[in-house]
Amino acid sequence: MQKDDPENVLGGALAPCSMEPVTGFFRDGHCNTCAEDRGSHTVCAVMTAEFLAFSKYVGNDLSTPRPEFGFAGLRPGDQWCLCAARFLQAHDEGCAPQVRLSATHSRALDIVPLAVLREHAAA
Repeated sequence: MQKDDPENVLGGALAPCSMEPVTGFFRDGHCNTCAEDRGSHTVCAVMTAEFLAFSKYVGNDLSTPRPEFGFAGLRPGDQWCLCAARFLQAHDEGCAPQVRLSATHSRALDIVPLAVLREHAAA
């Protein structure tokens, strides 16, 4: 798989999202993406209890540990590369988490407008 250029939504170099827990489509700590990443795991988000409950409710349980996959489960405060469409859905439902713009891949803009990402920018 060939990674897309590691550019963030602000036009700079893509910053790391999280190594603890390790995130990303490539599990390299960055929200890198490629043509095979059909979910567009490109939005670096800071988890909240509200978002984790929403994600579980809509069928993507990110909080329950899955040791068979080496996944400890996410907790509020963890950073994670979210699917861009899931982030937009959470935004539309009023429960989007904060976003680290410097660590959010520019391909997220194919799905989420920059104004929406900026609205949820982490300080």
